[in-house]
Amino acid sequence: MPTGVLPAAATLARRPLSDRLPIVSHLKHSVGWQRTMLVVGLVLTVLFVIVAAFAPWIAPYGYAQRTGADGQDFGTLQPPSARNLLGTTVSGFDVLSRTIWGAQTALLVIVCAILFSIFIGIFIGLISGYFGGWLDRVLVVIADAIYAFPSLLLAIVMAIVISHGQSKLWGGILAAAISITVVFVPQYFRVVRSEVVRVKAEPFVESARVIGVPTLRILVRHVLRNSTRSVPVVLTLNASEAVLTLAGLGFLGFGIEATAASEWGYDLSRSVSDVTSHIWWTAIPPGVAIVLVVLGITLVGESLSDLSDPRLRRRRRVAATGGDDE
Repeated sequence: MPTGVLPAAATLARRPLSDRLPIVSHLKHSVGWQRTMLVVGLVLTVLFVIVAAFAPWIAPYGYAQRTGADGQDFGTLQPPSARNLLGTTVSGFDVLSRTIWGAQTALLVIVCAILFSIFIGIFIGLISGYFGGWLDRVLVVIADAIYAFPSLLLAIVMAIVISHGQSKLWGGILAAAISITVVFVPQYFRVVRSEVVRVKAEPFVESARVIGVPTLRILVRHVLRNSTRSVPVVLTLNASEAVLTLAGLGFLGFGIEATAASEWGYDLSRSVSDVTSHIWWTAIPPGVAIVLVVLGITLVGESLSDLSDPRLRRRRRVAATGGDDE
């Protein structure tokens, strides 16, 4: 073990927790407009997560409920009223309830897709970048071939193969998550592989090989720990793309059935004909929900991406204090 490794590790351990947590540390070091963007993104993202987590208690009705507590039907395409605050859809569902429940569906798909993508992408990126050779060349060609396909088209093909276009709640969620995973894996693979290729040439990795440290320990303790610093940034950007991909699948009719779960893309597709009839309340709520969620996650992702570059962070700090960038 090189002599410089242990002091560096001890220094890292002595750093405050606020300097080691990804989002907290970035928020601490942000200034000016960059901090405003990050705060706005965090507020929108946290609000989305809260609504999704507490949807059963926030929503006035179920996502497929057509009758009130008195047993009377809501009716179809009813305008906003005290009974249905945002009106009803063409299928007789409460618009507000379906918009709230749609957040839960979106969050579940994001979590499943991101988890699948991270584990698969990091694993093959680690193996490919460290061992190289013919395996690396084959994996790079496969990743480039997948990356060359339009993401939504590839997700549609995978959704048809997995669930034949539509399915129930968990079947649809897993189908959408796996479809999105196929699109996301090459991105994590590229990021991790490039970092692994750089890290494996560092002196501390060479020293570990010389003294006989097992390969698995080198991969996990030395290479992997220093090759995933960009993953949180990619994760946040992919989360917003997952929302759009899920909405696209639902809009084109390859998502989850309306009676199995609420999905914003499906509700938008059903409201297209309503807009031409001057019925606005069926399209605006799910559309605004998609825009706000994507905006919030994108602001967080872009802010983290900028703040991860120390040169950009230093320039913003100097500009905020009115000093000279020298």
